[in-house]
Amino acid sequence: MTDFLRRFRALPGLFLLILACAMQPAGAQRPGPIVSTSKSTLQPGDFIAAVVNQDIVAGSEVIQRMAQMRQQMLNQHEPVPDEETLRDKALDSLIDERAVLTFARENGNKVDEAEIDRYVSSIAAQNKLTMPQLLEHLKADGMDLKRFRDNVRDQIMTERVRDGEVRSHIHISDADIDSWLEQRRAALAGGAELDIAQILITVPDDASQTVVEERRVRAQKALDRVLAGEDFAVVNKEVSEDGNKANAGEIGLRPIDRLPDVFVSAVKELKEGDVLPHLVRSSAGGFHVLKLLKRSGARSLNEVLETHARHILLQPSTQLSMEAAAQRLGEFKQQILNGTATFEELARKYSVDGSAAQGGDLGWSRQGQFVPEFDQAMNALAINGISDPVPSRYGVHLIQVLERRNATVDARQLRTQARDALTEQKYDAAYQDWLKELRARAYIEKREWPDDQN
Repeated sequence: MTDFLRRFRALPGLFLLILACAMQPAGAQRPGPIVSTSKSTLQPGDFIAAVVNQDIVAGSEVIQRMAQMRQQMLNQHEPVPDEETLRDKALDSLIDERAVLTFARENGNKVDEAEIDRYVSSIAAQNKLTMPQLLEHLKADGMDLKRFRDNVRDQIMTERVRDGEVRSHIHISDADIDSWLEQRRAALAGGAELDIAQILITVPDDASQTVVEERRVRAQKALDRVLAGEDFAVVNKEVSEDGNKANAGEIGLRPIDRLPDVFVSAVKELKEGDVLPHLVRSSAGGFHVLKLLKRSGARSLNEVLETHARHILLQPSTQLSMEAAAQRLGEFKQQILNGTATFEELARKYSVDGSAAQGGDLGWSRQGQFVPEFDQAMNALAINGISDPVPSRYGVHLIQVLERRNATVDARQLRTQARDALTEQKYDAAYQDWLKELRARAYIEKREWPDDQN
């Protein structure tokens, strides 16, 4: 399991709050202390919204969290609930974070100073700040460097403790593993390896219906040109927005389990050389024009395809929305393609993942090691292909595939792979169960909301 999966399992609200506190522009109205607030440090006019174990949740934090949640709902075109409902949701999310944080402080291992140094440097780089500039922002916000580092220490410790506790709550039986392996064996027996080429017209996550329709029309025109006899590679080079233009959009020969399900289903009736006569819409990319280049026989369960990839991870904050993070990664991609920067140097400077020190290198991976949204985007890339920005539950990624290889694994490795994949599938549910247990054991006292704050 890679470091970025361990460190960014579920959106770390505490990290966003740390960043929000650090990045408030000078002169802005300040909501007061964000993390580890105590009664003695409440700013004038602030109040206690809840007590969680030995910690508190300040009213200013609830107000700030409400604003964040409201903006996120608006960006995703979701209905915003009434003020009281939204406040309850915001308070509950903060109580959950405090329960996890206080547990981590009591049960976590020491975090060394060097790791905190790397984390703080990543925060500064992601927000295009030098360290002196970051210190100025902290000073303007009334926070000194020691307190900021303490907050970062809490964040790192929380992530570690949470991951260890949740994994200890996941139980994978031998029967579970046998069933998973049997399903994989059946899928391979009826499957094959496919080599597919694509022309991709992307659709932004927050696109309006007008934009979606405009992108669909653009993709349909590309499909019409190919069906009329134009060379697929030529049309791909002119209009495609994927990272495989150098290879005429060719994804490369790979097992069906390493391809997006929507691709496999779409081309299952095609013959080699055929172009799918209709567009395919994917949740992660946009509109695809697909051509089946080659279909080969099935492989055995012991034969696995491994991918060597690297990535750059940016996380949203109050100063960096998901859209802005995606735009910045799009700029990084252009810099790499233009030769004005390398993937490695951008990863080292800007990525907030633990792989940043290695230039974003994630090493060799097999199916199930990454979350589905990351896996799907990575599997759609050709060798040396660079993805468009890929949103996931951890932030936004820019992914590059460096190598692929076929490997043979023994029975023990197969069962380990099955256990890893099943653990990933059960992780989110196990986290929610652990959080309920933790909250049930915690001392939680919600205070009345002051009338003058309504």
